[in-house]
Amino acid sequence: MTAPATAQLSASQQQILNHAAVNTDGKLVWFPETLKGGARKKVLDSLFNRALITTDGTYWFVAAEGYEALGMPRRAPITLAALDAVIESAEASLAAKPRTRDNSKQAQVIAMLKRAEGATITQICEATGWQSHYADVLVMPTCVGNPACVAERVAMKSA
Repeated sequence: MTAPATAQLSASQQQILNHAAVNTDGKLVWFPETLKGGARKKVLDSLFNRALITTDGTYWFVAAEGYEALGMPRRAPITLAALDAVIESAEASLAAKPRTRDNSKQAQVIAMLKRAEGATITQICEATGWQSHYADVLVMPTCVGNPACVAERVAMKSA
């Protein structure tokens, strides 16, 4: 029994198949600049007639024979079992270390602002290590032009 002969590919065919196999999961989306119009169609027809590419009706893809002609292994499709294993692993890692903001600077600032006496910019800067211009921007209202915010600011000034 002899090994099957690998298909002889032109330079353009080699470039097209190699680019698709390496960069786009087998989808043919790139062609050499020198290959246009009728020449591109002839190359595609030749690849298709030799069963090196296949189509889904819209796009061209490298067929198993195309990978073989390139001497590359074809990527195996993702199985449902493999996908379930990835999902379970991700869920387990999320359950192991829940995301929390209890010790974040944002949580510190919110706790300080919730106090009866509130917090000054200086106090926030000392607690967080922020510069005053940064703390100012984070704490001041950002709804300029909103009548409800204007009413709140007037009420805060009169208090």
